[in-house]
Amino acid sequence: MQTVRLAPALLGAALLAAPAARAERLFVSNEKDNTVTVLDGQTLAVTATVKVGDRPRGIVASPDGGSVYICTSDSDHVEMLDTKTLTVTRILSSGPDPELMTLSPDGQTLYVANENDNMVSVVDVKAGRVMTEIPVGVEPEGMGVSPDGRVLVNTSETTSMAHFIDTGTQQSIANVLVGSRPRVARFTADGKQVWVSAEVGGTVSVIDTASHTVVHTVSFAIPGVPAESIQPVGIAITPDAKTAFVALGPANRIAAVDAKTYEVRKYLLVGQRVWNLAFSLDGKRLYTTNGVSNDLSVIDVDGLRVVKSVPVGQLPWGVAVVP
Repeated sequence: MQTVRLAPALLGAALLAAPAARAERLFVSNEKDNTVTVLDGQTLAVTATVKVGDRPRGIVASPDGGSVYICTSDSDHVEMLDTKTLTVTRILSSGPDPELMTLSPDGQTLYVANENDNMVSVVDVKAGRVMTEIPVGVEPEGMGVSPDGRVLVNTSETTSMAHFIDTGTQQSIANVLVGSRPRVARFTADGKQVWVSAEVGGTVSVIDTASHTVVHTVSFAIPGVPAESIQPVGIAITPDAKTAFVALGPANRIAAVDAKTYEVRKYLLVGQRVWNLAFSLDGKRLYTTNGVSNDLSVIDVDGLRVVKSVPVGQLPWGVAVVP
């Protein structure tokens, strides 16, 4: 699992120019070929391909960028990849079929959704073991943690709920009904809202975290695209909470949503079956993983335009950005 295959250092000249990003690297999990693609954040050249466990999906970076954690779903564990040596240095227990996870703000605790046993595993990163398991709904999926680390939100696909969990007591404090097959949960930077995508419902529920109520439901309509193809999954919200970007799956679009009025400002055509999203460190770029076209799209956040497409591995699923 620790073999590294070096890749060409430069991309083809046909790619369009993108806004300059500060020094960073991108780590993309490729679900089908059991690899992580590493890209240089300035040139967007692929610099390495790292073999990992079976079916890598969820991927998050440590606060210092020294490690990325990868849910290797069919291996039933989480792998810790050193971002300097590009080797898997630790295997963390997680429970069966880990798919998505989130890391506490202090980097000490991983919260992992285990799809097959309806549990959220609480993993002590330093000890490398599961401290406890929290019962949630059927087929847990999305994981989000509040900026202060006090509240965890898990989505359950079959139950169609967002479960609010107190991280101190590790007990459920609220269950909120959302759209069908919820996938991803993202807090705003001030912690006052959490946005939950519903893949089958075709909507995003905006939940007030104080009252645990849905204050708005965002809907999408794209001329010429069947409604059943509009399947919201990944969400990324700008730090100023002005714009939310929503990946619309087989619709092959990113919706740029005004986070104050909840109106869609623009639909951006990206690769096929767009899945998950991450901002560059300076917030000027948005990276999207496109599972069927096996590439990464690069979006100019201020200009709301797609500026590049970069080939990666097979069935790219998640992306993490590190210094």
